Amino acid sequence: MKTFGLVIVFLCGGLLLYASVDFPDWGDPGSPASSYLSPHYIQEALGETGVPNLVTAVLADYRGFDTMFETAVIFCGGLACLLLLRKYESKNERYYRHIPTGVILHFKNSRSTLPVGREFEIMDADWVPYDLIIKTVCRILIPFIQLYALYVVAHGDFSPGGGFQGGVIFGSSLILLAISYNLRTAVHRVKERVIGFLCVLGVLVYAGIGVLCMLLGGNFLDYGLLSRILPVDPVHARALGMLGVEIGVGLAVMAVMVVIYLNIASAGNFDEGL
Repeated sequence: MKTFGLVIVFLCGGLLLYASVDFPDWGDPGSPASSYLSPHYIQEALGETGVPNLVTAVLADYRGFDTMFETAVIFCGGLACLLLLRKYESKNERYYRHIPTGVILHFKNSRSTLPVGREFEIMDADWVPYDLIIKTVCRILIPFIQLYALYVVAHGDFSPGGGFQGGVIFGSSLILLAISYNLRTAVHRVKERVIGFLCVLGVLVYAGIGVLCMLLGGNFLDYGLLSRILPVDPVHARALGMLGVEIGVGLAVMAVMVVIYLNIASAGNFDEGL
């Protein structure tokens, strides 16, 4: 089976390398992209899309299909990680940490009762004491990181940024919460079902805007048709449509990042872990 797999890999790789010979040279000014597409994008993007940032205009408007499927690929990656790693079986043995002292209590039966009036937390056997300074600094920084992520998403049509970048920044803030406190705290603040819902919602927002354009009588992702339901002109409607799909991309990227981290860090148990 391994030999058969290697043969397929080498055949496909050789076919791709053979086909690459017909590609134009890197940076060739006479290539079709440099002769037709690039001049049109550079000269007409602002007038056609109303977006000063050329990168956002190309990714979210001219190449809207490609970006939508990139978002779908990210969603599929998170879904595959969830299906392969997530464990739902309950444990018969539980470890509890007395939070004020750090003393660990072990119960073979998870239904065992804990002393009343004391603060305990479910945990794994391995535990590293938390640092008060790290927790305090991260608690102060996380809101500013999330605010900056929202700014990157909302301001991506005027400056470098967008849904992918903003989603990564927002997701990193939730991962920082899990690292500085613990994974259970992060899951308690942002439920697993909420994260899974946001993964799906991000893709649906992107595709839904395209379907809405079709219902308004235009083509898929033809944002100009949104002017029929928005009190703006078609050019401004295209900018608002791109903002909507960027929000969808940001939701999907943020949620998938958190899903992948939670499953890998905890081996699918969603308990303790870096």
